[in-house]
Amino acid sequence: MKGKNKVNLITEKPSRALLLFALPIILGNLFQQFYNMADSMIVGRFVGENQLAAVGASYSLTTVFIMLSIGGGMGASILTAQFLGAKRYREMKTWITTALISFLIVSIVLAVFGLLFHRGILTLLGTPENIMEDASVYLNIYFCGLPFLFMYNVLSAMYNALGDSKKPLYFLIFSSVLNIVLDLLAVKVLKAGVAGVAWATLLAQGMSSVLSFLILIRKLRQYGEEEKTAIFEPSLLPEMVKLAIPSMLQQSIVSIGMLLVQSVVNSFGSSVLAGYSAASRVESICIVPMIAVGNAMSTFTAQNLGAGKMERVKEGYRATYKIIFSIAILICIILTCSHTWLIQSFLGEDGGKVAYETGISYLSFIAFFFALIGLKASTDGVLRGSGDVVFFTISNLVNLSLRVVAAHVFAGIIGVQAVWISVPLGWGANYILSYIFYRRGKWKKTHVLKQVTEG
Repeated sequence: MKGKNKVNLITEKPSRALLLFALPIILGNLFQQFYNMADSMIVGRFVGENQLAAVGASYSLTTVFIMLSIGGGMGASILTAQFLGAKRYREMKTWITTALISFLIVSIVLAVFGLLFHRGILTLLGTPENIMEDASVYLNIYFCGLPFLFMYNVLSAMYNALGDSKKPLYFLIFSSVLNIVLDLLAVKVLKAGVAGVAWATLLAQGMSSVLSFLILIRKLRQYGEEEKTAIFEPSLLPEMVKLAIPSMLQQSIVSIGMLLVQSVVNSFGSSVLAGYSAASRVESICIVPMIAVGNAMSTFTAQNLGAGKMERVKEGYRATYKIIFSIAILICIILTCSHTWLIQSFLGEDGGKVAYETGISYLSFIAFFFALIGLKASTDGVLRGSGDVVFFTISNLVNLSLRVVAAHVFAGIIGVQAVWISVPLGWGANYILSYIFYRRGKWKKTHVLKQVTEG
C-alpha cells in the first residue's frame, strides 16, 4: 500500500529528498491559506473596508482554532502510522474512529465556548466599536462550523498517516474553489455581506469534511474485516491526550501570539486594522513554504534517527539552509515588486489611504525577513523530530513573549510599526535559541521513534 512516488528520506540525497517531500506539504498549505484568504479578499473588494476589518479582527482568533485542530490531528495520527507499520489493522481502525469521535466532542465543546465568549474576547482585544457587530456575526457562524473544521484537519492527518498525501490536497482544492464560488454568490448576488461569507466557509468546510469522512471509511475497508472492530475505545484516551496535547500546543503558540498582538493593532482603528489584515494574509502565504521545510525536516530527522543515521540529519539540516535562502530571496523580490498590487487586491479601488499605507508599509518591511522564520522552522524541525520538545517549546515561548512585549511596549513610542518590528525580533530570537539547543546536541541522544517502536 505504499505510494509509487514515495520519497525515501533515509536513502535519497538529503537536499533532493527534503525538497520533494516538502513540495506536497507546501501545495496543501497554500490551498489552506487561499481558503482562509477568500473571505477577506472578497469582503474587502465587494463589501467594504470596515467589513474587511471585521473579518480581519476575527482572523487571529479563528487561526488559533485552526492550529489546534491541525495539531490535534498531527498528534493523533502518530499511532495510526505505528499500527499501520505493524499491520495491526484492527487496532488502527479502532484508534482512528476513537480519535474522530474524541475530537468531534472536543470541537463541540470549543464551539459552545466560542459562541458564548467570542464577543468578550473581541472586547478584551480592543476591537473597534464600528466593526464589533460584523465581527460578532462572522464569529457566531464560524463557531457553528467548528466541528467541520476539526473533522477535516483530523481526517487529513489520518490520510497522511496511511500514506495517502494526495487526497487531503484534493479535498483542499475542492473546498477552496467551492468556498470562493459560494463567497461570490453570497456577496455579489445575495448581498449577504459578512454573514454570507461566513456561511460560505461553513458550507464548504462541511461538504469537504463529510466527503473526506465517507471516503476514509471506504478506504479503511482495505485493511481487512476479519474481526469486528470497536468504534470507540475509552482506554485509548490517555495515550491520545499524551500525543495530541504537545502537538496542539506547538501548533498554536504562533497563533496565540498573533491574537495577543492583534490588540495592539486594534487600538489604532479600523482603517489600520484593514490594511494590516490584508498584509497579514499575504504574510501567511509567504510563511507557508518555510513552515513546510521545517515540517519536512522534522520527519527527515525522526526517520533518520530511527535508522541510526545521525550524520544524515546534520547533512539534511545544512541542506535546508540553501532551500530557505532561495525561497526567501524569491519572496523578497515578489513582495518588493508587487506589494501595492497585493494590497489593492484585498482593499479594492475604494480602500482608504490609511489602510493602503498600512498594508504597503508592513509588506515592504517584512519582505526582507522571511529567511528568519525559515531558519527557525528548520532548526525547530530537528528538535521536534528528535522528540526534544522541551527546548523546542522554550524557544517558541520566547518567540511569543518577545513579540507580545515588544509590540505593546513600543507601540506608544513608534506607533503601529512596533508590531512590524516585533515579528522578526521573535523569529530571530527563536532561531538563535533553537540553534544553541541544536549545537548542544542533546537531540542526538533522543530516539523517541525507536523507543516507541520497541515499546
